[in-house]
Amino acid sequence: MIGFTKLLCGSATVSRVLREVSVGGSRAANLLQFTTAERPLVVWNMTTRCNLRCVHCYNRSGEADAETGLTTEQAEALIDDLAGMAVPVLLFSGGEPVLRPDLFHLAEYATVRGIRAVLSTNGTLITEEVAADLAKARFQYVGVSIDGLAVVHDSFRGREGAFENGWEGIRAAQTAGLRTGVRFTVTQDNASDLPGVLQRAVAEEVDRFCLYHLVYSGRASGLAEKDLSAEQRREMIEWLMDETEELHRQEKSIEILTTDNHADGVLLHRRIESRDPARASEVLELLSMHGGCSAGRKFANVDASGDVHACQFWGHESLGNVRERPFSKIWTELDSPLLVELRRSQELLTGRCGSCQYRAYCGGCRIRAEAVHGDRWAPDPACYLTDEEVLSSD
Repeated sequence: MIGFTKLLCGSATVSRVLREVSVGGSRAANLLQFTTAERPLVVWNMTTRCNLRCVHCYNRSGEADAETGLTTEQAEALIDDLAGMAVPVLLFSGGEPVLRPDLFHLAEYATVRGIRAVLSTNGTLITEEVAADLAKARFQYVGVSIDGLAVVHDSFRGREGAFENGWEGIRAAQTAGLRTGVRFTVTQDNASDLPGVLQRAVAEEVDRFCLYHLVYSGRASGLAEKDLSAEQRREMIEWLMDETEELHRQEKSIEILTTDNHADGVLLHRRIESRDPARASEVLELLSMHGGCSAGRKFANVDASGDVHACQFWGHESLGNVRERPFSKIWTELDSPLLVELRRSQELLTGRCGSCQYRAYCGGCRIRAEAVHGDRWAPDPACYLTDEEVLSSD
């Protein structure tokens, strides 16, 4: 996750990160992307059941729920184990997590044990009553996926009216006092809607807008040809940096971020280096603290059946199952070859990624590399930096 607002507009500094993250608490939660601690943020896909059928779903969710899902008691045991590791955030996802009856109980259970509970949802089922229950359960944040304006979003989601229902869910969450965000996954089919969705997010006064780069996983495995070209992607990111700076000048409170392509951080640093060189070294240090792709290090996934993955896009490779062994042991005892490799990934990168002078700040997406090249250590096909920019000076 690359914090455009924090890095471009100077609200994150090394001294502030070191001071506030070491103390902990709600202020530190806003800077977790820069922590060097190896305690992972955990995404739990608590159900595969969903009221929508999105074309780019990494989890292949649908109407039917997996009968092998964790029970409430097993979920509580997972949360207890995560709390024992001092995991800072548990993101409740799906499928559609609102469809799981014990969502509110488990979120409060996590919060009581010191874990920050956040929600990833399509928003269509968040009524005023549901939003009140989310607030009562002490969710800290509700992220809603909006992948285009009405026609495009409804087509992505497979249901007419999903766009407006999603915004109704956002407004209900805001009324209940919850922080909200919009998540936009970009493809060739919806890239032209990006400005309109961001404009709507600003008008609706959401707290965060996060642009997701497409990862070829799950139902999106065959969508590589729908991804942006290098030229289109670079133009989009340069536009988003311009928009971030303009929104900051207008004193809009929305925070802009991107995720799933750490080349964004490199391009951002190069912009600051050319325009405000006095800040360049600090931004590079912050990117170093973030450390590029967090899969298998500072980020983990537990699926509905209890299988642990390096991130939510690694669903095809299990590291172990929490019903057979606690998450903490799976994560620390390193029995999985994949987990071992991911934690020494910089040594294994090949091609452009292997020779890139920014590999310590990026590392590329190993899922995209595997999907396109059949080799997880090959270059990330979504890198849009030029050969001249990535050429190592070693």
